[in-house]
Amino acid sequence: MNQLMTNDNAQPRHGSAIRRLFLMALLLVPALAVSMPASAREVTFSAELKPYYGDGAYLALYVTDDKGQYQGTLWVAGGKSKYYRHLRQWARGSNLSRSEYDGLTGASVQSGRTLNVTVDLADKLFDGGYQVRIDSAVEDLRDAPSDVVVPLTRDGAGTPVSGRGYVKSLRYDFK
Repeated sequence: MNQLMTNDNAQPRHGSAIRRLFLMALLLVPALAVSMPASAREVTFSAELKPYYGDGAYLALYVTDDKGQYQGTLWVAGGKSKYYRHLRQWARGSNLSRSEYDGLTGASVQSGRTLNVTVDLADKLFDGGYQVRIDSAVEDLRDAPSDVVVPLTRDGAGTPVSGRGYVKSLRYDFK
C-alpha cells in the first residue's frame, strides 16, 4: 500500500506538498532543457547514384569507428531482406540482426536518383574518428562494399565525397 495512504478510502497525506513539488518540477524541466547543451544534431545524408542499367540499388548507410568497426545502422534501402547479405561489410558488422535495421528501411534507389536520409546523430561522433559508409548492390551486377566512406567531421559538412561503385557522391548537411 502507498506509504502516503492510511487505508483504501483515504486521500493521500501531504497532497498539497506533493502538488507543489510536481508543479515546481514541471516549471524546472523546460528551464533545464533550454540551458543544457545539445548532445545530438540533425543531419541529412544525400547519396546520389550514378546512372547504370539494372534494377534499383540496395544501400546500407551505417557508422563505423576509427578502426572501421561497425557501430550502427542509419538506413537500409531495399525492400527484400533476403538480399541484404549482398551489402557485405554492413551485413558482417550488423550480423543481419533484424534489431539493427528494424524501422530503418525503405525502397531501393533507382539509377541516377538520390537517397535522402535525415537522422539525429550524437555530437561525439563528429571529429571523433567515426565514419559513415555505404555498401551498395544491384541485382545481377557487382556488389560494392564500402562504396563510399566519409569521415564524420564538422568541417566536412556540405562536401560531396565520390563513391567507387554505384554511388556518385555522398554528402551530409547539418539542419
